Amino acid sequence: MSTIKAKAIKMVEVGGPEVMHWVDVEVGEPGPQEVRIKHHAVGLNYIDVYFRKGVYPQPLPGALGMEAAGVIEAVGSEVKHLQVGDRVAYAGKPAGAYSQIRVMPAETVVKLPDGISFEQAAAMMLQGLTVQYLVTDSYPVKAGDTVLFHAAAGGVGLIACQWLKLLGATVIGTVGSEEKAALAKAHGCDHTILYKSEDFVKRTRELTGGKGVHVVYDSIGQDTFMQSLDCLRPRGTMVTYGNASGPVAPVDVSILGGKGSLKLTRPTVMTYVHDRSLLEPMAADLFEKVLSGKIKIEVNQTYQLENVAQAHRDLEARKTTGSTILLPW
Repeated sequence: MSTIKAKAIKMVEVGGPEVMHWVDVEVGEPGPQEVRIKHHAVGLNYIDVYFRKGVYPQPLPGALGMEAAGVIEAVGSEVKHLQVGDRVAYAGKPAGAYSQIRVMPAETVVKLPDGISFEQAAAMMLQGLTVQYLVTDSYPVKAGDTVLFHAAAGGVGLIACQWLKLLGATVIGTVGSEEKAALAKAHGCDHTILYKSEDFVKRTRELTGGKGVHVVYDSIGQDTFMQSLDCLRPRGTMVTYGNASGPVAPVDVSILGGKGSLKLTRPTVMTYVHDRSLLEPMAADLFEKVLSGKIKIEVNQTYQLENVAQAHRDLEARKTTGSTILLPW
């Protein structure tokens, strides 16, 4: 089997950003249900931090990165929906998007419309597909609903603010600074709460006339989970989909009854992107909204992939806004 030499980020232990190393790798031919992709842009997501730290365990030595866009270089014998030369993008396992060239299972790879750049695609696949399932499936948002969205100025948050406004919702977003508040409002957030200086439960209750919101979308985890429940109206839905501050402690589900017959769900994007029957319509929905201009994808930070350690430091320090991409060449 022939191999191609390339560069990739690898790690032999979990820990801080310094455990990521830019190394030479050899990339083989794709198997029957795989494709080989030359990456043009790679996405940065908080899930990468979870894998790097070992919050989400993986065998070591390990790879990182869940999202990228590029061009198909080789196609396995059983792959029917892709061919050499196709512009493509993906979000999903196995980790390894932090690379110049890689072999990837074809099931999670979709063709990229000509009107969407590699940079846009790498900035939106995981975050955009996350928003798509959050607002259409985890809790199907309808016109007139009031939503509390944590980290409203982040990559997922800025896409969500725009999408929620399209659906006719009133959006309350938590942010960490006045600058981030302005950014969230520019993307459709109706009310912002500075969580460092304001009690977001009290403020959410004030903004809803004491009723509470229909749904909370919470990617923060440990620091906000219990308070988020207190922001819900009776029969409201709590969607916890990330652990930026650490994992949520075990929950006594009886508290959901005492707080008003609340609903609780913990979805993950991997459930959706690894089911082709879900992925294709989700991606089509996302692409349509971006191509039509209804949702704008903004790349606010760009780093060379070999400098990914700094990108991780900035992400964890909450210095980034919107989407971040890594350039592998």
